[in-house]
Formats: sequence, C-alpha cells, structure tokens
Amino acid sequence: MSGGQSRVSGMRRLSLRAGRRGKVILNMHTNGLTGLKVMVIDDSKTIRRTAETLLKKEGCEVLTAVDGFEALAVISDQRPSVIFVDIMMPRLDGYQTCALIKNNPQFRGTPVIMLSSKDGLFDKARGRIVGAEQYLTKPFTRDELLGAIHRHVSTV
Repeated sequence: MSGGQSRVSGMRRLSLRAGRRGKVILNMHTNGLTGLKVMVIDDSKTIRRTAETLLKKEGCEVLTAVDGFEALAVISDQRPSVIFVDIMMPRLDGYQTCALIKNNPQFRGTPVIMLSSKDGLFDKARGRIVGAEQYLTKPFTRDELLGAIHRHVSTV
C-alpha cells in the first residue's frame, strides 16, 4: 500500500501515508496494529519466536532474521515500518546493522530499537550514536515491545 491507500479487513480499516521525515503514519479505526510490518533481528530463536508471537497477536506482519547480513536483504525487499535488532550477533552486530540502516537514505527514517541483555549506560549511548531510537533490555515484556512501536510509529 502506498500513501493514502486503505484496506478493509473485517471491521478494521487501515490506511498508511508518509509523514514528515519519512515516518509512517497509520490511520487505524481499531486499537490494533493490523498490517504493520515489523522486523525482528536476533540470533536467538527463542527471542525471535517470542516477539513474533506477541506481534502477530496484535495483527502485525512479522519479518525475522538471524543476523544483520540476512536482515539487510529482507529490509531492502520488504521495507518494514519498525526494526528491532539484537546487539550481540555473529558476523554483523546490532550496532553495525543499525549504522548501515541509518546511513541508507531510503531507511534513515525507519525506527530502529536495539535489544540487549546489557543495560549499561555505555551500551545505550553507543546505540544512540549509531542512530537507534530506543533501547530495550531483554527479557522484554509485551507492553515494552508494543510501547516501543506506539512511541515510534505515529497512529492517528
């Protein structure tokens, strides 16, 4: 769907449009997140499956990847509206992945939320430096996950 298009699914009506600085704005007539593409990048199958289950229950379309290299191809092809990325991953870590996403003009406006079991000030600051909008500490709750989406994807 592109700007101004809408879709009716049951009793839900959803329309997407581009806002300022490329931010995706959802016009929803329910409290759900139906149709929102969310990317979860984590080398832990448990974390990927947990996030996927929680997000699908809210109506999101969930894309997953086990590392940054795999994720970059999916991001380019599928264009998610929000991206959750683990910091500690093989091959390409979360900081490197976030920096590559934010340095690409097509995806600069896509919110990136870092996931980590570390909650130190240095780790959070490094996430901000590479362009992450938020930092969630694992294990995260359903409310934290959904709160991050609501905070960074405007709903009208």
